[in-house]
Amino acid sequence: MAARSKARKRALDILFESDARELSPNDLLEERVARADPPVNEYTAALVRGVVGHSHRIDELLSTYAQGWTLARMPGVDRNVLRLGAYEVLYVDEVPDAVAVSEATNLARDLSTDESPSFVNGVLGNIVRDKAALSA
Repeated sequence: MAARSKARKRALDILFESDARELSPNDLLEERVARADPPVNEYTAALVRGVVGHSHRIDELLSTYAQGWTLARMPGVDRNVLRLGAYEVLYVDEVPDAVAVSEATNLARDLSTDESPSFVNGVLGNIVRDKAALSA
C-alpha cells in the first residue's frame, strides 16, 4: 500500500473514532501523535486538520450532494470517507481529483457496505463535476 493510501486510512481511523466516540478529531490526533505507536504520518495529520478546518463547508456540501441521505443517517465510515475525499478534491491541489475519488472509493470498498463504493463515487463525482462553481 502506498504511503498516501496508508495516511488516508489512518486519517479515516482517527476521524471515524472521533465521530463514534464524540471526541474532538484534533484532540484525538494529538493523542496519537504523542503516543507515536504507530507513528502518525505528516499527511495523516494534514488530512485530519484539513477536514476539521473545513468541516462546516464539507458537511454542507455532502448534505447537498448525498441526495436522500442526511449525514446522521449515513454509516459512519461512509460519512468520514466522504469528508476525506471532499477535502482532498476541494482543498488539496497536488492530489488529482480522480485519485482522491478513487482512494475514497477504495476505502469504502474495503471498510464499509457493498453499496458504499458506488455511493461514495457518485457523491464525490458530482462534487468534482461542480468543483469550479463550488470553489468560486
